[in-house]
Amino acid sequence: MAQEQHRPSPDTHPTRASSAVQPDQVRLLLDSCKEAKKFAYCPYSNFPVGAALLTWDGKIFLGCNIENASYPMGICAERTAIQKAVSEGYRKFRAIAISSNKQETCIVPCGACRQVLREFGKHWDLYLTKSDGTYIVKTLEELLPYSFGPEDLQMS
Repeated sequence: MAQEQHRPSPDTHPTRASSAVQPDQVRLLLDSCKEAKKFAYCPYSNFPVGAALLTWDGKIFLGCNIENASYPMGICAERTAIQKAVSEGYRKFRAIAISSNKQETCIVPCGACRQVLREFGKHWDLYLTKSDGTYIVKTLEELLPYSFGPEDLQMS
């Protein structure tokens, strides 16, 4: 089944946003994640990634991937944005947009990033882009079904 793709423009935007992200916010997120990608430090993979994280009150935090010669010490763009937001007191998020140079398919968060994003809810939107500006929208719940989250620790 082909996934619905969107080309961002003032006239075209996803209609199924679970977190009520407004078209102007979507445009800003998409532009911001591309800007964040410019700051990626990726001398080993040459795979720059940028992320733009939207809080419930409209603030945007940017993140980029940052690699390290000791490979496991690197960090993805999505986790960089989350850590920046949390370190400034934000814990409620509406959406995140992710950008890379992938041409054939949309960028998706790795498993570790999905779990970190899940810590802060499962019903928010992820705007997953291709280098040509097209994107798809998925909820975190769609990308990480049957997930484990903070509420599961309350059930023991």
